[in-house]
Parts: sequence; structure tokens; C-alpha cells
Amino acid sequence: MDRAPGLSVRLKLTLSYAGFLMLASALLLAAVWVFLLRYVPDGWPGLLGVAPNRYLLLSTFAPAAAVVLAFLLVFGLVGGWILAGRMLAPLARITDATRKAANGSLSHRIQLEGRKDEFRELADAFDAMLVRLEAHVAEQRRFAANASHELRTPLAISQALLDVARNDLTQDPGELVDRLHAVNARAIDLTEALLVLSRADQRSFTREPVDLSLVVEEATETLLQLAEKRGVTIDTSTDITPAIGSQALLLQMTTNLVHNAIVHNLPKQGTVWVTTSVHPKTAVLTVENTGEKLAPQLVSTLVEPFQRGTERVRTDDAGVGLGLAIVKSITQAHDGTLTLTHRPAGGLRVTVHLPAAPPHTGS
Repeated sequence: MDRAPGLSVRLKLTLSYAGFLMLASALLLAAVWVFLLRYVPDGWPGLLGVAPNRYLLLSTFAPAAAVVLAFLLVFGLVGGWILAGRMLAPLARITDATRKAANGSLSHRIQLEGRKDEFRELADAFDAMLVRLEAHVAEQRRFAANASHELRTPLAISQALLDVARNDLTQDPGELVDRLHAVNARAIDLTEALLVLSRADQRSFTREPVDLSLVVEEATETLLQLAEKRGVTIDTSTDITPAIGSQALLLQMTTNLVHNAIVHNLPKQGTVWVTTSVHPKTAVLTVENTGEKLAPQLVSTLVEPFQRGTERVRTDDAGVGLGLAIVKSITQAHDGTLTLTHRPAGGLRVTVHLPAAPPHTGS
């Protein structure tokens, strides 16, 4: 925004300090003058035995008062300028950091030293904002690079299949169509997952009471056929668990968690446990499964886009690598927390804490 030039804050504070000092001094001198007029009567012999009158007292007092006021004016301006500069020094550092951030330098920190006050609270809040912003920008850049790579893969495969079909006229058209259909379906799934992730990040949804137990029921029914196909048993233990959020997004979150637990499980006779519970201020959803043993260092990376654990290779049911990333974004968009822990016997435990719905709005 273009603004017309004006007085600096330092100069305004200087003039304010000096003006206040002059006003206080003028009031003090006026009080002294009133005192002299009231309590020094005409004909009073004075300290030297001379009887001053009010005119003589005024002619003596006024020049001295003017000199004092002039001195105080200069003193107030100089002292106010110095004091304003010292007071505004932290603000200058904050402004400099803001300009650097606006120019793209998010690694700079103010790190204002000293005891806690308003300026240092502002500086600390700004530093915390820069930390989050830098992490968010880095994550977005990494995500954009990964998404570009993932989207380029099905397009490259389609191009290769079409090139082969053009050069080999004896190839079965039906097989080509089936392979192109599978590749195109995967690209559509990836695009839809990216749209869900974007919607969750933007928090563009209406919050309403949602019973997580009903969400779990719907998600498990949807994935029951997949679980039977892979020989996985789904064990649910749910109570009425009222939360606040988007029905569609919470269903997407739960479906992703259960799907992930089914796909990344034991080859045979695997199990998925899904539980919900309600606490005074939180609604809790827990999904855990049997499976391979995961290193603790690996578990923390599984929520990153397109990250898969050791031996978590792509299969027909493995998804597009955004399942837990979407879960993380939906949880954060609902002001919740997501916790991933490895099970000592193998597999993963995922716990989601969401704000509970008030009792009077529970379903």
C-alpha cells in the first residue's frame, strides 16, 4: 500500500515526551506563581527586609520561568529523542526481520534478548511464526515436487503404451485398453487425493456434530470386502463418540486409516483393531494392526506425502501414497492431534484426538 510520507514514530514520541514535560513544568511554575501571589502579601519585608510588590515579583519571576521552560524544552527534546530511540530499537529489528521475510528470507530470526515485555513477546511470536512458515513452505515445495513426480509417472506409462501400440499393430487392443484404464484410474485416484488434501489444508468445510462410532461403522463396511480378500479380520469396539467437524472429511480420514491398516498387514491372518472413546474434551479414534516390525525412526515419516515404510511397495490396493498425509491434514484442520507409534509385536498404532462435541449437541 502506497502511503504519503509522515512523521516518524520516534519524532512523534519525542514531541510527546517534550510536550508532556513542558506542560508539567508550566503547571508547576503556575502553581509556584499562584502560591507567591496568595501567600506573599504586599508590603512583606522579605528575606532582606525589602518589601516587594506583586509587579516587582512578576518582573523577577517571569524571565526566570521563561529560561527554565526553554531549558526544559531543549532537555525534553534531546532526552525524548534518545529515550524514544532506545524504546523503539526492538521495533526496528522486528521491522528489518519482516522485510527480510517479505523478500523470501524465512530463515532469519529476531532473537530479541532481555526480559519479557510487549516488544519481546511480539518478537518471540514473530520468530515462532517464521519457524512454522519456513517449515510449511519447505513441506509445500517437497509436496509439489513429489506430486509432480507421481503425476508424471502414469502419464509417462500411458505415453509409452500408446507408442508401443502405434509401432506394433499386431498387439491386442483389448489388453492395451485394460492397461490404459488401470493407469488412468490410478491417475484419477491420485488427483482426487490431492484435491481432498487441498480441501483439508484450506479448512473450507462446515463444522457440525459427528458421531465417530457411526463413521467407523460406515468405513469398515466399505472396506470389508477388501479385508476379506486379503484375509484380514476387522475388530471394532466403539461407543457413541460425538466430535465436531466435517462428516465427509472425518469419513475420509477413518477410511484412509482402516484401508492403510488392511493393506499394510500380515500376508495371512492379519488383524485390524478400530476403537473409539470419548473424554471430557476430546473424542479419540484408534486404529492399529498387525504387520511387519517398523523402526521408530521410520514411523514418524509415514505421514509425509508419498512416503511408504520398508517393503511397502505398490500393489493394486496400496493407494497413491497420500493416505496418512491426508489423515494428518484432516486432523490438523479439525484442531486435533495425530500420534503414530509402532507396536512391539509388529504393525502400527494410530491415535487421533479430536475436539469433542458439547453434550447438548451430541448425536
